[in-house]
Amino acid sequence: MVGPIKILVVGCGNMGASHAKSYHGNPDFEIVGLVSRGDSKERLNQELGGKYTCFDDYQVALSTTRPDAVCISTYPDTHEAYAVLAFEHAAHVFIEKPLADTVLGAKRVVDAAIQANKKLVVGYILRHHPSWIRFIEEGRKMGSPLVFRMNLNQQSQGYMWDVHRNLMQSLSPIVDCGVHYIDVMCQMTDSKPIAVSAIGARLTDDIPKDNYNYGQLQIRFDDGSVGWYEAGWGPMMSQTAFFVKDVIGPKGAVSIVANDASKDGNSDSVESHTKTESIRVHYADLDQDNKLTKADEWINLTDEPDHQELCDREQTFFRDAIFDDLDLTKSMADAVNSLQIALACDESVRTGDVVKL
Repeated sequence: MVGPIKILVVGCGNMGASHAKSYHGNPDFEIVGLVSRGDSKERLNQELGGKYTCFDDYQVALSTTRPDAVCISTYPDTHEAYAVLAFEHAAHVFIEKPLADTVLGAKRVVDAAIQANKKLVVGYILRHHPSWIRFIEEGRKMGSPLVFRMNLNQQSQGYMWDVHRNLMQSLSPIVDCGVHYIDVMCQMTDSKPIAVSAIGARLTDDIPKDNYNYGQLQIRFDDGSVGWYEAGWGPMMSQTAFFVKDVIGPKGAVSIVANDASKDGNSDSVESHTKTESIRVHYADLDQDNKLTKADEWINLTDEPDHQELCDREQTFFRDAIFDDLDLTKSMADAVNSLQIALACDESVRTGDVVKL
């Protein structure tokens, strides 16, 4: 295509605002409209200089602006319908995770992208973080099977508690955030997940009766690898050990260490969960006296983007996918796969059963 990509931004909250700022500062994009049901679009527009047209209705915005691409950062229960509608209007789609709120919905979105011959990029932000890329790379060197230990506990209050309560109208924390870390696990091992089990607890009356704001999942892979992931949202959550990101294998362990984030105790900050600070590599080699022979290695990468910079990199990838006609077949399949695993875990919480995949 010639000229900047005309992009319609749908959803102007946390992530939508960050993506809009990326488009605003990138000459390869031209924002043609901001869409939201509330007044977040007006606040964002003012922050960006008041130069963009605001819409309350997504379909009206699509028909009026005729965009080349759509950025969808709304609540998950709208993702499927909004993405399919964008493809029907011949637009490429960047969509925040999860891809949809059901596996069938996610598959319908992928099928719609293929049928329209348009690009579909899902917002797996950690795939664009140099340190997380290195973390996966080092983890793969630790042999097989692997043990994954990860969590994302957030003592949310104020605005972030509003965000989390709204998210829990349609999804649980282990689905909404779990897809990120399930995706990381699946990238580290070439084996297939075969079964999941999970537990959850509803710690507040501020969320729907059929949902829970704390959950922990366990995954078994066919090579013997296992992993757990824990997620809790709300003002009651402990800030002790809210940051655990490591993998253990026969040859040693790799851990993301975020000393400053942990000291700050700001567990509901997006920065505290994307920032790595350093990677610790531990080797299991022993001598004849069963003493460790190698000192732990610390990897401190100089390229440590903040949350906004990560969003900028995601949108650069989206641009490249469109301009360079990148093959996104695998990344789309990966997005469906991680969602399928997360939803199976959610089923396990609700039924109390082990779910086989």
